[in-house]
Amino acid sequence: MLKVQINNSEAKVFENDMLKDLEAQFDCQHIGDNNYSIIQNGKSHLIEIQEVDANAKVIYLKINGKKAEVKVSSEIDLLLEKMGIDMSSTQKMNELKAPMPGLVVDFLVEIGQEVQTGDKLMILEAMKMENVIKASGQGIVKKLNVIKGQSVEKNQILIEFE
Repeated sequence: MLKVQINNSEAKVFENDMLKDLEAQFDCQHIGDNNYSIIQNGKSHLIEIQEVDANAKVIYLKINGKKAEVKVSSEIDLLLEKMGIDMSSTQKMNELKAPMPGLVVDFLVEIGQEVQTGDKLMILEAMKMENVIKASGQGIVKKLNVIKGQSVEKNQILIEFE
């Protein structure tokens, strides 16, 4: 079961089988770097992926020119939420690993800086798309293991925290 929220309003819960049926109703074409054309029921929609926050499970989009925030929650997320457990506020970070291979565009933090969950840490370019990497927990920046302009591999340690 998944919960999908769009712009913090309409929440929909799908069973996995229903998602497969839903996928079959769309025709999706990649038309450029972060741009897609989706046709559903004869109507065309232009989608631009603006930012992906994998830690928070949020995708920021523009759909036909209008901003949209899509949050996906798994069964475990929903169970923890039901139990009143907020994992984002209780996690302490030790290190940040590259989520994908790419090029370090910029650091948005410096050594000694305290960061909280959701703070922007750095920008990593992958497949011609700039990805803002955010903190998945709390910590103090101890060491930057790479430099601006450096290529990195998936799971390479980028930042260490105290």
